[in-house]
Amino acid sequence: MARRKLARFEENKLRENIIEEGKPLYDNSKGNWNTSHFHNSNPITLELACGRGEYTTGLAAVYPDRNFIGIDVKGDRLWRGSSAALAQGLGNAAFLRTPIDWLEKFFAPKEVSEIWIVHPDPRPRKSDDKRRLTHPRYLEMYKRLLPPDGLVHLKTDSPLLFEYTMEILQQVPVKDLLYTTDLYHSELLALHHGIKTHYEGIFTGKGFTVNYLQFRFA
Repeated sequence: MARRKLARFEENKLRENIIEEGKPLYDNSKGNWNTSHFHNSNPITLELACGRGEYTTGLAAVYPDRNFIGIDVKGDRLWRGSSAALAQGLGNAAFLRTPIDWLEKFFAPKEVSEIWIVHPDPRPRKSDDKRRLTHPRYLEMYKRLLPPDGLVHLKTDSPLLFEYTMEILQQVPVKDLLYTTDLYHSELLALHHGIKTHYEGIFTGKGFTVNYLQFRFA
């Protein structure tokens, strides 16, 4: 297993659709994604804590006129997403290896048009709530990165994280809030284009429900 991961890390160093430390764009990406990487002016969507990048690649296939960047700290996971993008010829999909806390090092204000947070770690301990990706400190950062009409999506099988997020959104000025506690029996399912993460497929197969919400900052 360790040998395989090391081999994948070496492959990541050579892949143009993975941006990580040691590559030129890693230190010069802020405000330059469209000109330096995608070479177009299309809107940019982020998938935070993307894991295997199912949404990055899935949405990139559905929307060829948009750019998608999956972000995670795990190089082995990014290798999987990168491989899927290369296999499908998705030049509008890229992957950035960095902690979510560092987003503003890599993206300029209003450079991002949409953010997806798909099955993140719910951080169930109360003492760990500041690490939840819908904590107010993260929401404030997302607001700076998005234009006034930018969308934020959350998809989670954790009732705790979903309820926590709904409570937080009562304190943050937002608009156009849509939500469901049972995505697969909701009209909002169409927004997902049949895209599931690996583990989501396992959980829903066992009868677990999925929560989903989207909003814009007011």
